[in-house]
Amino acid sequence: MKPAVLTGEHFMTGDVACAEGALAAGCLFFGGYPITPATEIAEHMASRLPDVCGTFVQMEDEIAAMASILGASCAGVKSMTATSGPGFSLIMENLGLGICTETPCVVVNVQRAGPSTGLPTLGAQGDMMQARWGSHGHYEIIALAPASPQELFYLTITAFNLSETYRTPVLVMTDEVTGHLSERVVIPEAGAIKLRHRPAPKGRKDRFKPFQPGPNGVAPMAIAGEGYGIHVTGLTHDERGYPGMNVETQIEMMGRLTLKIQNNLDDIIRTESYRMEDAEIVIVSYGISARSSLAAVDEARDQGIKAGLLRLITVWPFPEQQIKKLAEKVRGFVTVEINLGQIHLEVQRCAGGRVPAFLVGHPGGAVIPPERIVETLKTAF
Repeated sequence: MKPAVLTGEHFMTGDVACAEGALAAGCLFFGGYPITPATEIAEHMASRLPDVCGTFVQMEDEIAAMASILGASCAGVKSMTATSGPGFSLIMENLGLGICTETPCVVVNVQRAGPSTGLPTLGAQGDMMQARWGSHGHYEIIALAPASPQELFYLTITAFNLSETYRTPVLVMTDEVTGHLSERVVIPEAGAIKLRHRPAPKGRKDRFKPFQPGPNGVAPMAIAGEGYGIHVTGLTHDERGYPGMNVETQIEMMGRLTLKIQNNLDDIIRTESYRMEDAEIVIVSYGISARSSLAAVDEARDQGIKAGLLRLITVWPFPEQQIKKLAEKVRGFVTVEINLGQIHLEVQRCAGGRVPAFLVGHPGGAVIPPERIVETLKTAF
């Protein structure tokens, strides 16, 4: 049997690094359906999961794939699926089920240009608002945006940790460019990787309430078959898991689902700053676009423009307080993303009209070059 963690230095694609990150996090079940440009994640998991006594199942479609990882998670196994645009759309209904039933799992979206079939082999970042509001109803979601194969490894682990901690599906929103990019990836020893696990129930099994929040707002999670009385439904339900078809139960349930995220933003939200100490213009970007933005900051500085980069590692929940504070002291914002302005609208909202916010966007299929970003910095300000 091969080890769960392939320690050492490797030259691998982002998709493979993502799969290795999942294994390092303790993932033992993958349910998926092939789709460009995420298929390599499924292929690698199919090859590697038998090494760690895990299970790979190719489902008939992405609807079933999402259902399968929810079922595996209820049985106590860390689980994951990976997909791209059209498959991500099919996942949405059961994503809502996972949020409602507070079932931890990880969904990776290797974004490609859309809508519909679009450009299957070319990258984009056009699913960012779908990640936030793609399922129906009001809810909170956690979505991470890696910018390199190395970060795909680590953020996949982070996604599992956050999923287990807060009992919710977590999204890894990468893109075709990062997923197919081959770079050096360093995988540490297993003992150096910090893992979190879902809170376990305590006390008498006959008095267990499967959705009664703990101190951090998250309910302990019993594993099916351990003897606890469990009732799981996508209907509005109370702390016992029993349906309650009234406004009062809806208010109570929605408080549980939303506050466990909203009250723990400091633990969930991650950003990275570059040359922000004296920045007058802030570039906000994420994923592969942040790499172009990093080069643009240096080029702008060489031309006397005091630019800095705020890289969003966590895109959802959105770091709105950080943007609001920056809006009080900078001249403006430039959002760089491979869509026509999805996260840009959030930057505008948080800036609140105090300073201008401009978009450097692209409908998909190509990486935004640093020169175009610098040109916007020069003309807009």
